Amino acid sequence: MSDPTHNKSTTEILSDALNHVSALVRKEVDLARAEISENLNKAGVAVGLIAGALIVALVSLNVLAAALVAALTNAGLDAGWSSLIVGVVLAVIALVMVGKGLNDLKLSSLAPTRTTENIKRDAQAVKESYNDK
Repeated sequence: MSDPTHNKSTTEILSDALNHVSALVRKEVDLARAEISENLNKAGVAVGLIAGALIVALVSLNVLAAALVAALTNAGLDAGWSSLIVGVVLAVIALVMVGKGLNDLKLSSLAPTRTTENIKRDAQAVKESYNDK
């Protein structure tokens, strides 16, 4: 019995190889799509959990603030002043957090400064290498 690959021409063998490579690439792309879809679904669930946690945290902050106001009122302060003190303290904390967040988001702090320096250094080395030749 003869081997069927011995009877094939080079063109047929090359065509078969390209078909196999093409099928392999399609399968890998399909696998990547499925994996990305699965990962996006997991990320969506995670974002939902984080959003839910933030809502619960805000509710708990309201309860704790009310408890603090009640404690200050029981300590002898007028309820209005207790509420004002707690509100101002929380507002100051929020302003400090926003200021820090905005400062961290400035473009200068987001720019890849180390990468930029490395690229400049590499470009200089290439120039020097070219000039030496």
